[in-house]
Amino acid sequence: MTVDDTAGTDAGRERLRRWRLVLGGEAADGTGHALSGRDAAMDGALTALYGKKEKKEGTPTGRDRTAGLGASAPSVARWLGDIRTYFPSSVVQVMQRDAIERLGLSALLLEPEMLEAVEADVHLVGTLLSLNKAMPETTRETARAVVRKVVEDLEKRLATRTRATLTGALDRSARVSRPRHHDIDWNRTIAANLKHYLPEHGTVVPERLVGYGRASQSMKKEVILCIDQSGSMASSVVYASVFGAVLASMRSISTRLVVFDTAVADLTDRLDDPVDVLFGTQLGGGTDINRALAYCQSQITRPAETVVVLVSDLYEGGIRDEMLKRVAAMKASGVQFVALLALSDEGAPAYDREHAAALAALGAPAFACTPDLFPEVMAAALEKRPLPVPDVG
Repeated sequence: MTVDDTAGTDAGRERLRRWRLVLGGEAADGTGHALSGRDAAMDGALTALYGKKEKKEGTPTGRDRTAGLGASAPSVARWLGDIRTYFPSSVVQVMQRDAIERLGLSALLLEPEMLEAVEADVHLVGTLLSLNKAMPETTRETARAVVRKVVEDLEKRLATRTRATLTGALDRSARVSRPRHHDIDWNRTIAANLKHYLPEHGTVVPERLVGYGRASQSMKKEVILCIDQSGSMASSVVYASVFGAVLASMRSISTRLVVFDTAVADLTDRLDDPVDVLFGTQLGGGTDINRALAYCQSQITRPAETVVVLVSDLYEGGIRDEMLKRVAAMKASGVQFVALLALSDEGAPAYDREHAAALAALGAPAFACTPDLFPEVMAAALEKRPLPVPDVG
């Protein structure tokens, strides 16, 4: 069926309308469907960001438009209002991110009225943190309010499941050989006694009970989050700060948060407020993983009860061999070492494959982790069982 055949039906007109919005361009742009009203306004908002210049003499065809939103805060604020009117929140966040990258609007985010107009999300927080040093005092409080809103939303989504998952892992890690009735781990007990199955009775008669005690203060676990704060790790820094605050709120876990580029900063004393943690970071700069791990190693007092989580794309600017020796030494002492290439929901990250392979050879596979998977990863590390590495095949 051709375009002409479908144009007269409602479904056909809707199809042409959608194609016209996707293709952009002037007038009907070859579809035979001109836009008006709300559709024309939507098309204008899209064109301002994604439109192309018409060919002019002496210039290449199709060069990206660079002045679609103008260079002033009022025009951008109007555009931000338009896209929030016409598109759902998830689309607005993508368009905002594209506008910052394509049109260089970072400087405008230093104005309070602009910050009040944007749709706050993890990516916007990362951008604000990268602008932290350049942020004037008139904008700082507004920026903190934006960051706090995102952090609180993340905590609501992640905290309950994280605490529940890790509390169960801590309880199970305190196994006892003669459990009380309510402490029996029935799944493990049945698995350990399958040879005593009595088919005539359809049951298992356990000779050995498997159970777990309740984790107590005397057997507190140690967790060290070691976070790469280079510019490419912005989203990971945001999520790690939120998870760090959640872990620090659990009595059975002693949590330390360390961030690094070519220097190392211990932000543990700020863990009661992840917003303070985030504004204590300095996104950008180089990377010295070896120096960061050396600091973390110096903080370990009970290796067998310690989990070190390195979140980095592994592009090492320090001494590679020393970095690997430190990981090997920590593992040999009983430390559970977890290497995450990213802690975000942005998909497959760029990372140093050679270093990732070297860590895997030491028994520390490096993989990207979503925020939803992180509690399971931590639970496995606390219980000293294989990590739930995602299948990326």
